[in-house]
Order: sequence, then C-alpha cells, then structure tokens
Amino acid sequence: MKSPIYVYYQISNFYQNHRRYVKSRDDKQLWSPKNERSSSDCKPEDFTSNGQPIIPCGLIAWSMFNDTYKFSVKDKVLEVNKKGIAWKSDREHKFGSDVYPKNFQSGALIGGAKLNSSIPLSQQEDLIVWMRPAALPTFRKLYGKIEVDLEPNDNITVIIENNYNTYSFGGNKKLVLSTTSWMGGKNDFLGVAYLTIGGLCLFLAISFILVYVLKPRPLGDPSYLSWNRNAAGHLN
Repeated sequence: MKSPIYVYYQISNFYQNHRRYVKSRDDKQLWSPKNERSSSDCKPEDFTSNGQPIIPCGLIAWSMFNDTYKFSVKDKVLEVNKKGIAWKSDREHKFGSDVYPKNFQSGALIGGAKLNSSIPLSQQEDLIVWMRPAALPTFRKLYGKIEVDLEPNDNITVIIENNYNTYSFGGNKKLVLSTTSWMGGKNDFLGVAYLTIGGLCLFLAISFILVYVLKPRPLGDPSYLSWNRNAAGHLN
C-alpha cells in the first residue's frame, strides 16, 4: 500500500441523518465567539446545570467518536497524521479560529470524546470531520493518514482503545485502511446508483422502441396540431 494510507472508522446502524440529530447544532456559535449562547436547537446539550453555555453545543458534537488507534509494524510505531483530514472549506468558513471549547462534556452523562479547551475549533479536525453528518446509517469517517508505505506480508499490530458505545443501539464498528487513486476511493453507493439509473434508462428505451414498433405514430402528421382541432378536441 503506497502512502498516504487513509485510516477510517466505520459505524453501522447509526442514523446521523435523523432530523432531530441533524438540527442539534448552532453554526453561528461554531463560527463566532459573539454567539456563544446557543439556539434552542441544541437542547438538551445547550447549557450546563448552572446556566453556562456549552461550546460546541448540540447532540452531534456531544456524541463525537472517541475510539483511538495505534499502529506498529515490526515493533516500529506508525505515526498517524491527523492534520488535513477535514475539508478545507469547513476549517476556514464554518469553525472559528477564535472559538474555543467551553463546558464541553462537563455534565454527568458523557456522550463521546472530550476536546482540548486551549485549541480553537478550526484546528480540532476530528470534531470537524464528525460534525459533517452522514447520509446513510452505515458510514466511514477519516481518522488520520499513515504517511509511509506498507510492504507485502507486513504484519500490522493495532492497539484499539474501545471507548465508543455502539452496543446500546445494536451498532458495529470497523477499522479500515485504504488508499486512493486519481479517481478517488472506493464508493459502492455511486456504482449501485449508476447501474440502477442506467438499467432504468435501458428499460425505458426498450419500452419506447416497442411502443413505436407496435403502435407507430406517423411523423409530421399535421392533424395533431392544435389549430387542426376544433373546440371539442376532434379533428377538423
């Protein structure tokens, strides 16, 4: 596997596209410290018990993935680069460089990962990746990049810190190592969508051919023009 090798975590049976879940955030709060008092959409993760604002607020941030992975080959540690894993547009236009986590995961019920309060949100790329909701209940999100080549027959040792509770909702977790080409990475959804639409177009084309052959309509027949019909719709 040629570098960069992308490390993904995959979760199944997790509906990030649920309407209530998707709404549970405040984009204005994520962008500017002037809007730290979040909107009502973030309830119940909007304020602490003593009325202090939670930054970032909402269920999406609160449920952030928090498993950790460490890799090694032949007793040599493989460093995982976690820079540049989020979209540049998100880092620069959705998460403020002067907005810092505040009162996050400070309640009695902890949903997921904790954030370093001394690092602005625009640099916390694990959070930015997680805050882009997935469209399907089974999804992968980028954890980091291994920037050395892996040779054939290399045995990779992985140490997993299993923190994220998927058992309560019947979900599964997977760790995926993948590379990309100039065409991008593997995406089954696009292939299925193309085959489905292509098959539908082929079916319609065959149907129209059969209709034309079995019940043809003369080309250039002026009797079908509107001015050749009377008010009752009959041919003149």
